[in-house]
This record gives sequence, structure tokens and C-alpha cells, in this order.
Amino acid sequence: MKNLYSVLIKQLQLGQADKITIHIEQALQEGVHYTDILNHGLIKGMKLIGDKFSKNEIFVPEVLLSARAMNRALAVLEPVMRQAEQKKKKTVVLGTVKGDLHDIGKNLVAVILRGYGYKVVDVGVDVTARRFTETAVQYNADVVGISALLTTTMPYINKIITALEQSGCRAVTIAGGAPLTRQRALELGADTFAVNAGDAPLAVSKVLQARKNKSK
Repeated sequence: MKNLYSVLIKQLQLGQADKITIHIEQALQEGVHYTDILNHGLIKGMKLIGDKFSKNEIFVPEVLLSARAMNRALAVLEPVMRQAEQKKKKTVVLGTVKGDLHDIGKNLVAVILRGYGYKVVDVGVDVTARRFTETAVQYNADVVGISALLTTTMPYINKIITALEQSGCRAVTIAGGAPLTRQRALELGADTFAVNAGDAPLAVSKVLQARKNKSK
């Protein structure tokens, strides 16, 4: 079984969309559980890709190929995941702040969160505080993910969080991006911080659990 996951990880890294879908279909037919494929193959693979990208060991073209392969893989798993789902998905509204057009990291986060079963509403790039808030309210979001990859746009995170609070939206907030540190994200009002795309699911899970425990 370990060999299957190693193959999936390699195919993700190489962006081999056709091959990875064939292997996943075969694995499902052989009785491999979809959560094992996700956790030990796809999610682990995308985390490695995110780590390599953050270290400049791979670049945008390679990431885009891997993201395409991931999307194809998730398309195979989606019917199985939907059939097995027994509880309401948590909804994440995700976007890059006003004045910032970077989306590679945000797109990776979206792919990985979907793989973990979250419903992701991606509002794109150059997103105003008003649009973040209106979308979060419209979809009754559980989480709002805010990306900022420029030092000049980073302070806008606080405007978004302030607007969310003023609207009465109860979503927890997670921030990420190259110029951010955990301390700075918390200073700007975020509930939590993701150091990279692979870290996002655990960070989101922890803050949602903390909110749940607090409400008891």
C-alpha cells in the first residue's frame, strides 16, 4: 500500500494528471478507502509541493501542473466522498486582499482544503473587505481565509477582520502569505495563521475545535 501512495505523490509532483486518475480508480476498485488516498497520497503530496515552492525548489509552472493533477484526482474521488459524507461540510471563504493579485498560494490552499472535505468559496484576488464580508454572510461561512503576499497589502487584513466583526459574522479567520508571521497575523486580528498551504487544514481544524470547546 505504501507503494501506491508513493506513486501518487510522484505523479502529483510530475503533474501526471492522466496517470494519477487511473491509479486512483484502480485503488478504489481494490477497496482502498478514499480518506487513505487523500491523506497518505494526495494531501501529503501537495504538502511536499507547497514546501518545495516556499523554498524556491520548484516554480510556478510545476505548481500549476501539480494543481491540475490534484484537481483531476479530486474529480475521481468526489462522487465517493459525496456518497460517504454524513455531516454538513464546513464552509471556507477564501481570497487575496485588495491590491494584491497573487493567487498561487491561495489556489493551493483551496485545493487542499477541498481535499479535506471543506466547501471552499474562492472569491479570487484583489478582494475588498466589503466583498469578503458579503460573501461570508451569504454562505454563512465557518472560516474566512485571507491571503496577502505583499508587505504593502498585509495591513488590509485588519480592515477585513474589522468589517467581518461589524457585520456580526461569526466565522473564524485564518491569514497567510509570504510577509506574514504568526505574531503579525494575530496582531492584525486573525484567529490563526498558516505558514504554508499544507499547514492550512490543521490550522483551520484547531481553531474550529477551539471555538467549539469555548461555546460548550
